[in-house]
Amino acid sequence: MSEEASKVILLVEDNPDDVALTLRAFKRSHLVNPLAVARDGVEALDFLFARGAHAGRAEQPLPTLVILDLKLPKLDGLSVLKALRADPRTRLLPVVILTSSKEEQDLISGYALGANSYVRKPVDFTEFVEAVKVLGIYWLALNQLPPRPATA
Repeated sequence: MSEEASKVILLVEDNPDDVALTLRAFKRSHLVNPLAVARDGVEALDFLFARGAHAGRAEQPLPTLVILDLKLPKLDGLSVLKALRADPRTRLLPVVILTSSKEEQDLISGYALGANSYVRKPVDFTEFVEAVKVLGIYWLALNQLPPRPATA
């Protein structure tokens, strides 16, 4: 497996249409990274911390990038972000909020809680594909990640 293909992305998104659009956008953009999907905030934290149904992931590395929606069932995106930043294992994990929210308070809260980027979902498919392509290129190819924390 190539180094790029081993960089897993976690998409935290409950809307099946947005999941399908993101998958299509990645494919059209020739981004080969595996995309794991969590459909609510609790599942996202279970995936990241290898708990519950995702306990088998304990030996696998964290995703390279989390793409996080804000409006999620069970646990909203801001609460997920707060939990990630509170844990030393995920404190430095890049998190991009990708949301349809136009609320200024969501933007402010996202950055205050440690989001690395905040992107409003374009409604137009072509613009959405371009946004995902740019996100992928920047976060997976250009961005220099911090070293992985030592595991306990």
